[in-house]
This record gives sequence, C-alpha cells and structure tokens, in this order.
Amino acid sequence: MSNNRDNREQRHDLRRVVITGVGLVTPLGIGIVENWDGVLSGRSGIGPITKFDPSRHASRIAGEVKGFDPLRFIDRREVRRMDPFIHYALAAAALAVEDAGISSDLLAGDRTGVYVGSGIGGIGTIEEYHKILMEKGPDRVSPFFLIATIINEASGQVSIRYKAGGPNSASVTACASGSHALGDAFRLIRHGAADRMIAGGAEAPITPLGVAGFCAMKALSERNDDPTRASRPFDKTRDGFVVGEGAGILLLEEAGAALRRGARIYAEIVGYGMTGDAFHPAAPAADGNGAVRAMQAALDEAEISAGDVQFINAHGTSTPLNDKIETAAIKQVFGPQAARLGISSTKSVTGHALGAAGGIEAAFTVLSIRNQMMTPTANYEVPDPECDLDYVPNKPRAAEIVYALSNSFGFGGTNATLLFRRFDG
Repeated sequence: MSNNRDNREQRHDLRRVVITGVGLVTPLGIGIVENWDGVLSGRSGIGPITKFDPSRHASRIAGEVKGFDPLRFIDRREVRRMDPFIHYALAAAALAVEDAGISSDLLAGDRTGVYVGSGIGGIGTIEEYHKILMEKGPDRVSPFFLIATIINEASGQVSIRYKAGGPNSASVTACASGSHALGDAFRLIRHGAADRMIAGGAEAPITPLGVAGFCAMKALSERNDDPTRASRPFDKTRDGFVVGEGAGILLLEEAGAALRRGARIYAEIVGYGMTGDAFHPAAPAADGNGAVRAMQAALDEAEISAGDVQFINAHGTSTPLNDKIETAAIKQVFGPQAARLGISSTKSVTGHALGAAGGIEAAFTVLSIRNQMMTPTANYEVPDPECDLDYVPNKPRAAEIVYALSNSFGFGGTNATLLFRRFDG
C-alpha cells in the first residue's frame, strides 16, 4: 500500500509538458496554414513521382513536397552539404520556433535539447555517392558525405542552429521514429533534464532505391492512374500505402516556463507508450498486442480511462493488414467505447512519410485539439467489415476534444502512442 502511494506521489511531482510551436513541411505545403487547410479540405498532396524516372517501378506515385526552397532556411553553401531530410528538419524546426515566438536567448544553452527521428535518413545522398564511387572512384567522394546522411545529423544541425546544448539525440525506429522522438523528448522535460525540446521527425525517401525497396515488399499502392485517391485508409479497396516525405517538428516546453513567457499553448502531452511486438521484421502482430499495450501505456501514464478519449489520429497506412489490425487493437483497448471515437488517418492526403509521419501526425493532432476539429479520412468510400469504426469519412467534424491519441507503428514491431490533452492552464 505504501509503495503504491509513493509511486503516485512521485508521478504527481513530475513536470507538465506543453506544445507551443508547430512546424510542418509536407506534400500539402509549407507551414501550418497550408497544411491545416489541406487536411481539412481533403486536398491530396499525392501525385506522379517527379524526383526521378519511375517508369520501371510498380508504384509510380508519391506524396512529394512541392515548392520547397531550402535557401529560405539554410545558407547556400550549407545546402550542398546536407541530404534533403536535413533540409526538411531545419525548415520545420525554424517554422516551429517562429510559431512559438520564443527568443534565441531562451533556446541557447543546456536547458534546450533536440530530438529528431528518421527511418532511413540520407538515402538519396547515399545513392548519389555510391554512383560516384563506382563510376569515378573513392577520391571523388565528398568529405561531407557521411555528415550529410547520418540520421542524427538532423538533430545535430538543428542544435547548432539554435545553440541548443541540452539533450541531443535521434530515434531510428522506422515509421515510429517521429513519435518516439516526441515521446522521449516529453520524458526528458517531464523528469527535469531539459526545459524545452525541439522534436519530431524528418524523411526524404522518394528515391529510386527507396521506392524500389517498398515495391519489392508489395507494400505500395499501384493505383498509378488515380494518385489522389490511392491512399485510402480503412477503405475496403485499399491496396497499399503511398510513400511520402517531409518533416513535422514541435517545440515542447515545461508548462510553467511557457506560461511565464506568455506562450500560446496548443495542447499538453500527458502520456506516452512504447512497446515491441516481438513478432516479425515487417508485419504487425496478428492480435495487435503491441499496439494495444502502447495505447494502454499512454492512458496509464496520464492516469485516465479509455472512456476519456474522444479522438485518435491513427497510424492508418492504407495497407490491408495494418488497418485491420489497428482497428482490432482499438477495439481491445476501448471496448464498447470504440464505436463512439472519431478516428482519422491524415495519411490519406499526405501519404506515409515513414520516420516523419509521427511528427507530422502529432502536429495535426494538437491542431485538432486547438481547433476542436476532427480531421477527416479522405477517400473513404467502400466500408470494410473488418474496419467498422467511425473514421470521420471525407469531411471534418467539429467536436469537443479533451484527449486525443496519435499512433505510430514501425517495421521491426516497434510501437509508439502519444496522448495529448486540451490545456487547462
């Protein structure tokens, strides 16, 4: 009895963590306005691949970032020394910092950290330099090759930009990378290791090898003649995911510090669950057990019941297996309450940005809480008897949202769930 009371007291002594800045670089656009308008309207960012000639690939569509000029965010000389996934990370971080209205003096020093995840990092630059090595020899490989491609260099470059000398790390957990980065950043602030964290995910996987790898796994949609309708999470006619790219970065702050500087607060992070399926290198566990435990762990950390949640931004990849298993997992956690939840997959308009997906979708989740609006699942047309919940089909829905979950499940059976709450001051 005494130990349980001590544990509760320790948990209540933990610091509160809020989101004060949002930065988005996605196929829907650059910044909050374009992205929020795009996701609410169901405007798809998916189209034919233009970054290379995809004619020999089974899937020839993707969610490409359009109209992005790295020179808006990065010095010309430095641009050449970074893979695009780092460009996206720096841009989204800059947008989040600007959105938060925080001074450079507050960001500098050892109380600000950076945690940016990515699934495959600089794959495009690796492909480029492998070709140079084979055709021209090792002397033609740039001394900047490795620092342009290593996944933790996104965090490193953001840290350098803001002189943030606090905790600096990167999560590499496939499609859960961005969510794990945010969850770990939340814990660092919660336990006092930092006062603020710049955290999320970034990815630039639309390359010949990246797309070929997913095609070989039969994971991608081959609806090449109808790209805007190809990503259709939970719809019975779904045939695979559409690869996407970009970055989603949030500025997390200790609540007291945020209030003292008069920050606008989007939402509060109150729970984080991370689990492993221990089942298969690519497929989710058939019983959804890992996803169930991740969602339940997030609820347990926040000390709330399943009935307190109104909305879930689902992993919702548009693959036959994932959507069915995620639906079953939600039913296991929420029981009869599952039928009243609003459930959405914003991948229906952005595609699946792999390691960036968790950051992007966390951003959409806190915007949903801030605006009290459930984002729609676009392209939901044919109900699937095995996916029989309320997926907020095709149109946004005004609703009271106090608690919202964001799910991310990655290759290797790695799962992450973030739980957000409307901030009550």
